[in-house]
Amino acid sequence: MDTALRPAVPPLPAVVHRPAVPMDAAQEFVTRLRASAASLAAAANAQTAVVREVVPPARHRRARCRVVLRAADGGETDLTFLGPVSSAVDAPERAFDLQVRAWLAAELGGRGSWLVDDDEAPDGVAVDVTAWAAATPTAG
Repeated sequence: MDTALRPAVPPLPAVVHRPAVPMDAAQEFVTRLRASAASLAAAANAQTAVVREVVPPARHRRARCRVVLRAADGGETDLTFLGPVSSAVDAPERAFDLQVRAWLAAELGGRGSWLVDDDEAPDGVAVDVTAWAAATPTAG
């Protein structure tokens, strides 16, 4: 067949690779806390942990993390943790997961001024890890 009689077909467009979009600070915060479930369970001597809710900090609200721990006997403990208030540019919230882990290792079932009323927590009480870390020299 004569190539002059073939219809002209434009070349396929080049494959365009989209640049990896960096995760914003809030999404990174949520992802990091959700990924820390196994270490939170280990810190609390629990069989498993599920990070049910994560709210990143902002100028007008505190960080929030709700964790459900399951013991080997099947019992569950549902805990809510409150962290710092900050802007997306600040980074003190990066230690929030470490503070939650430290509280679980040291204080599970404990009492102190860092337990605060919280209408959104399942039992009406949340752990203010910022206050706990300030009151506990080894936690910071």
